[in-house]
Amino acid sequence: MSMPALREDVFIRTTGERVAFNEYGDAAGEPVIFCHGWPSSRTMAELTEDAARELRLRIISPDRPGIAGSTFAPERKLLDWPPLVSELADFLRIEKFRILAISGGAPYAYATAWAMPQRVRALAVVSGAPHIAELDDRTGLLALYRWLLLAHAKLPPLFSHWGFRAARPFLSLRPPRSARSFLLKLLQACDADSLRDERAFSACFESQRRAWQTSAEGVLTDAEIYAQPWGFSVRDILPPVRLWHGKADRTFSAAFAEATAAQIPNCTVTIVDHAGHYSTSIRYMREILQDLLAS
Repeated sequence: MSMPALREDVFIRTTGERVAFNEYGDAAGEPVIFCHGWPSSRTMAELTEDAARELRLRIISPDRPGIAGSTFAPERKLLDWPPLVSELADFLRIEKFRILAISGGAPYAYATAWAMPQRVRALAVVSGAPHIAELDDRTGLLALYRWLLLAHAKLPPLFSHWGFRAARPFLSLRPPRSARSFLLKLLQACDADSLRDERAFSACFESQRRAWQTSAEGVLTDAEIYAQPWGFSVRDILPPVRLWHGKADRTFSAAFAEATAAQIPNCTVTIVDHAGHYSTSIRYMREILQDLLAS
């Protein structure tokens, strides 16, 4: 059961590209730019709805280029993202804002804070992806991600394009409700328990399905960015950073969050016991947003 957004809209960039975005929470609240995960889309920000309304936060969640309602941008790089966010903020007449990123949204949040320290008040990163191109040891990554990285490095690009296109017809369909229990059995108990909540499940998995609806190319380009150097160092991020990570996270080891926190000048990390990749954001969203607001 998806939660209706406060606002569903599109703005047109100076380049002519469309950027689709939703808003959640309090329309008059403190602005927070939401960076969705991978593969995911703007409706992932439904996870924030209740806590954002309570704390009077205005959550603004754009689709990245090529995802769901936003125009595909071939060969885009991570550092193409901050100018898009800047234009979106200008369109909404917002001078300064906070950032919330979940999972694969982390590099985009870091890039924006690095590029626009004068506009970013603070950022919170939950279950965040590490700088994969700099990892000497990838054993803390989900096995599927290790396989995709190996395929990206060893196989011709045509193979990746074929694989993603072949997967799209299946992954863009809404699975029958009877399949949900099977999916939850594949997850560790702490994540499965959190995802039994109807709204949480929809926010996490309906947003994934929507990511595939427009094209496989958008999802693939998004994936390829994670394997590339970011183009900046997190050591140069000036705004306050708050990292939240589940100790039992199997997608990105909590050790990655601790290593990242050690590099950022103004950063605190909260490692949550008995929480995994999904359950950290689902169970602790109010605490995460309250901490971001106080930063």
